[in-house]
Amino acid sequence: MDAKKQKILSLLGGAIVGILNGLLGAGGGMLAVPLLKKVGLEQTQAHATAVAVILPLSALSTAAYLLLGYFRLADAWGYLLPGAAGALAGGLLLAKIPGAWLHKIFACFMIWAGVRMVMG
Repeated sequence: MDAKKQKILSLLGGAIVGILNGLLGAGGGMLAVPLLKKVGLEQTQAHATAVAVILPLSALSTAAYLLLGYFRLADAWGYLLPGAAGALAGGLLLAKIPGAWLHKIFACFMIWAGVRMVMG
Protein backbone atom coordinates (compact mmCIF):
# COMPACT_ATOMS: atom_id res chain seq x y z
CA MET A 1 0.00 0.00 0.00
CA ASP A 2 1.45 3.36 -0.95
CA ALA A 3 1.98 6.10 1.64
CA LYS A 4 -0.92 8.28 0.44
CA LYS A 5 -3.46 5.44 0.61
CA GLN A 6 -2.09 4.41 4.00
CA LYS A 7 -2.49 7.96 5.34
CA ILE A 8 -6.07 8.23 4.01
CA LEU A 9 -6.95 4.82 5.49
CA SER A 10 -5.43 5.86 8.83
CA LEU A 11 -7.31 9.17 8.97
CA LEU A 12 -10.65 7.75 7.84
CA GLY A 13 -10.23 4.63 9.95
CA GLY A 14 -9.30 6.67 13.02
CA ALA A 15 -12.41 8.82 12.65
CA ILE A 16 -14.64 5.75 12.29
CA VAL A 17 -12.96 4.03 15.25
CA GLY A 18 -13.56 7.16 17.36
CA ILE A 19 -17.23 7.34 16.35
CA LEU A 20 -17.75 3.64 17.11
CA ASN A 21 -15.97 4.00 20.42
CA GLY A 22 -18.21 6.90 21.39
CA LEU A 23 -21.37 5.12 20.30
CA LEU A 24 -20.61 1.59 21.48
CA GLY A 25 -18.18 2.07 24.34
CA ALA A 26 -14.73 0.85 23.20
CA GLY A 27 -16.29 -1.11 20.32
CA GLY A 28 -13.94 0.76 18.02
CA GLY A 29 -11.19 -1.69 18.95
CA MET A 30 -12.91 -4.34 16.85
CA LEU A 31 -12.38 -2.12 13.84
CA ALA A 32 -8.99 -0.77 14.87
CA VAL A 33 -7.27 -4.18 14.89
CA PRO A 34 -8.12 -5.08 11.26
CA LEU A 35 -7.26 -1.54 10.13
CA LEU A 36 -3.90 -1.66 11.87
CA LYS A 37 -3.17 -5.02 10.27
CA LYS A 38 -4.12 -3.57 6.88
CA VAL A 39 -1.48 -0.84 7.26
CA GLY A 40 1.18 -3.44 8.00
CA LEU A 41 1.26 -4.28 11.71
CA GLU A 42 1.57 -7.87 12.92
CA GLN A 43 -1.37 -9.36 14.83
CA THR A 44 0.17 -8.82 18.29
CA GLN A 45 1.30 -5.27 17.43
CA ALA A 46 -2.16 -4.47 16.05
CA HIS A 47 -3.85 -5.56 19.29
CA ALA A 48 -1.41 -3.66 21.49
CA THR A 49 -1.65 -0.53 19.33
CA ALA A 50 -5.45 -0.73 19.29
CA VAL A 51 -5.47 -0.69 23.08
CA ALA A 52 -3.18 2.36 23.06
CA VAL A 53 -5.58 4.09 20.64
CA ILE A 54 -8.75 3.08 22.48
CA LEU A 55 -7.54 4.25 25.91
CA PRO A 56 -7.58 7.99 25.15
CA LEU A 57 -10.72 7.62 23.04
CA SER A 58 -12.45 5.87 25.93
CA ALA A 59 -11.33 8.62 28.30
CA LEU A 60 -12.83 11.26 26.00
CA SER A 61 -16.06 9.28 25.61
CA THR A 62 -16.23 8.85 29.39
CA ALA A 63 -15.82 12.58 29.94
CA ALA A 64 -18.56 13.35 27.40
CA TYR A 65 -20.96 10.80 28.92
CA LEU A 66 -20.21 12.08 32.43
CA LEU A 67 -20.73 15.72 31.46
CA LEU A 68 -24.00 14.87 29.70
CA GLY A 69 -25.21 13.00 32.78
CA TYR A 70 -25.56 9.57 31.14
CA PHE A 71 -23.97 7.79 34.10
CA ARG A 72 -22.62 8.31 37.59
CA LEU A 73 -18.97 7.57 38.26
CA ALA A 74 -19.99 5.73 41.43
CA ASP A 75 -21.73 3.11 39.24
CA ALA A 76 -18.42 2.23 37.56
CA TRP A 77 -16.26 1.71 40.66
CA GLY A 78 -17.25 -1.95 41.07
CA TYR A 79 -15.85 -2.71 37.62
CA LEU A 80 -12.65 -0.65 37.76
CA LEU A 81 -10.42 -2.83 39.97
CA PRO A 82 -11.40 -6.17 38.39
CA GLY A 83 -11.18 -4.53 34.96
CA ALA A 84 -7.70 -3.17 35.70
CA ALA A 85 -6.57 -6.61 36.91
CA GLY A 86 -7.99 -8.21 33.76
CA ALA A 87 -6.31 -5.59 31.56
CA LEU A 88 -2.96 -6.24 33.23
CA ALA A 89 -3.39 -10.00 32.82
CA GLY A 90 -4.38 -9.55 29.17
CA GLY A 91 -1.39 -7.32 28.50
CA LEU A 92 0.96 -9.89 30.01
CA LEU A 93 -0.69 -12.77 28.14
CA LEU A 94 -0.58 -10.97 24.79
CA ALA A 95 3.16 -11.55 24.45
CA LYS A 96 2.72 -15.28 25.14
CA ILE A 97 -0.09 -16.04 22.66
CA PRO A 98 1.01 -16.87 19.09
CA GLY A 99 -0.35 -14.48 16.46
CA ALA A 100 -2.34 -17.22 14.71
CA TRP A 101 -4.12 -18.10 17.96
CA LEU A 102 -4.69 -14.45 18.77
CA HIS A 103 -6.29 -14.04 15.36
CA LYS A 104 -8.67 -16.96 16.03
CA ILE A 105 -9.52 -15.77 19.56
CA PHE A 106 -10.23 -12.27 18.24
CA ALA A 107 -12.44 -13.67 15.46
CA CYS A 108 -14.44 -15.73 17.98
CA PHE A 109 -14.86 -12.70 20.20
CA MET A 110 -16.07 -10.60 17.26
CA ILE A 111 -18.63 -13.27 16.31
CA TRP A 112 -19.80 -13.56 19.93
CA ALA A 113 -20.09 -9.76 20.25
CA GLY A 114 -21.96 -9.52 16.95
CA VAL A 115 -24.45 -12.21 17.96
CA ARG A 116 -25.02 -10.51 21.33
CA MET A 117 -25.62 -7.17 19.62
CA VAL A 118 -28.10 -8.68 17.14
CA MET A 119 -29.95 -10.59 19.87
CA GLY A 120 -30.15 -7.44 21.96
